[in-house]
Amino acid sequence: MAQMTMIQAITDALRTELRRDPTVLVFGEDVGKVGGVFRATEGLQKEFGEHRVFDTPLAESGIGGLAVGLGVQGFRPVAEIQFIGFIFEVMDSIVAQAARLRYRSGGRYNAPIVFRTPYGAGVKSPELHSDALEGLLAQTPGIKVVIPSNPYDAKGLLISAIRDNDPVFFVEHLKLYRSIRGEVPEGEYTIPLGKANVVKEGKDVTIITYGAMVHTSLEAAKIIEEERGVSVEVIDLRTISPLDVETIIESVKKTNRAIVVQEAQRSAGVAAEVIAQINEKAILHLEAPVLRCAPPDTVLAFPLIEDQWVPNAARIVDTLKQVLDF
Repeated sequence: MAQMTMIQAITDALRTELRRDPTVLVFGEDVGKVGGVFRATEGLQKEFGEHRVFDTPLAESGIGGLAVGLGVQGFRPVAEIQFIGFIFEVMDSIVAQAARLRYRSGGRYNAPIVFRTPYGAGVKSPELHSDALEGLLAQTPGIKVVIPSNPYDAKGLLISAIRDNDPVFFVEHLKLYRSIRGEVPEGEYTIPLGKANVVKEGKDVTIITYGAMVHTSLEAAKIIEEERGVSVEVIDLRTISPLDVETIIESVKKTNRAIVVQEAQRSAGVAAEVIAQINEKAILHLEAPVLRCAPPDTVLAFPLIEDQWVPNAARIVDTLKQVLDF
């Protein structure tokens, strides 16, 4: 198998689906000749032509409207929003149009659209370029929200997202684009949407997380295992909507203790929903409250103090100790 970065795996997934299905179209700001702001679409316009991989005007609302219209007409649009902070301009197309289309039309129409966008702190980007807004999207019925943590998952999940018959928001962490490599199979393969991955098995406490926090959580697990002699299980959610509740509950019933780690602000996000699910379905198996490790409820900090704002391994270890010592 080839060794790829996550951005290379995403390009490979797009190329695989453009070759397989002539209804797949890739578009967004500068995705054509330039290959996108992070070069995720590099070389695709040259291979597939300007009718299938093309630039749009600098207007996210137009990108969303185009995606909905093409989806209704039988295409499979893959629309790139350059940074997640720009999704506010396209939220009407996503939330009020694409997400409701199947319900509103009584099943006559669907919107097989993928919206791709980068997010995430750790690279010191300007304001509105790194925010973790996945909670806003996950609260919208009718949309699946996928966040890969490694190159293998990125390719398999993106292919599944493109083949899905309903809108999928595919959220890619900026820090992971080129900081990690992994083995990625050639050709097509899929990873089911809505299925979490137990990336590390353990028996004393569970960490539930996603995106770049998977790697930070594995670092924290190693530290506390060496310090305390405990065994930590780590779950990568992969898809935050719908949640793989079965895998979460199965793990909590085994370890009886859990924390949730997220890069988004503390309140009303994915962590809150995961904890609610555990309380509803496994509270009698808990030996300690389920805690969150997350940034404070402020806007994402400016680059100078960004590293203090985002959870790091030391803060995750502190949260694990609170649960273990309860």
